[in-house]
Amino acid sequence: MKINTDKSHLIMSRNKSIVAKIDEFDIQSENQQELLGIVIDSNLTFEDHVSKICKKASQKLNALARVSSYMDIHKKKLLMKSFITSQFGYCPLIWMFHSRTLNKRINSIHERSLRITYSDKVSTFQELLEKDNSVSIHQRNLQILATEMFKVYKNMSPELLNDIFEPKESCYKLRANSFFKTRKVTSVHHGTESLSFLGPKIWDLVPLDIKQSDNIDIFKDKIKRLSFPECPCRLCKVFIPQLGFI
Repeated sequence: MKINTDKSHLIMSRNKSIVAKIDEFDIQSENQQELLGIVIDSNLTFEDHVSKICKKASQKLNALARVSSYMDIHKKKLLMKSFITSQFGYCPLIWMFHSRTLNKRINSIHERSLRITYSDKVSTFQELLEKDNSVSIHQRNLQILATEMFKVYKNMSPELLNDIFEPKESCYKLRANSFFKTRKVTSVHHGTESLSFLGPKIWDLVPLDIKQSDNIDIFKDKIKRLSFPECPCRLCKVFIPQLGFI
């Protein structure tokens, strides 16, 4: 397949400036570029992408706030899920390893949308989630990751994911609690913010009766009611100033 130079981009880490020459065209390296709706930055932090969707969600939330007094709860809930929380539903497994600052911003948008929907100014964020029978955006992303692990477990995924999540050499599919190999890391943070590391960890937290679901539809229905309080990722850990994460 011949390369289309007009649609070719070069993204380099550590702010390196490199020019790639293809045919008679020079392609200058960039700090970020949007690809299929995802803003990919040179350090793969996805901070700009998450900030972008937070801005879109905030704009729609302001619109909902202006008209909320004219609608009942059912209509407000429908608009909230269709236009606000849905903003965070596109390819979350790519950008879910963002900063704690952005996670607070996402939760703030989510909390405000629930307050407007249920006309509730006193309940906590957790109480609002229980009233809505839902979970936070990050917990929903973990559910999506668990669903992808189920697809790999059932040989329903593309070959690429099968290469990323390798099964252990000797284990029984129906009874093994830890079916996938855990990626080894050599430092506290490097390598832990990746699907290859977190995927097997999340899979181990899924109860056995859910893992043994007969098909993907049953699994999705069950996983919606599951949260991951023991998730080892940075966003789920408690941070205490001067002490760090615990």
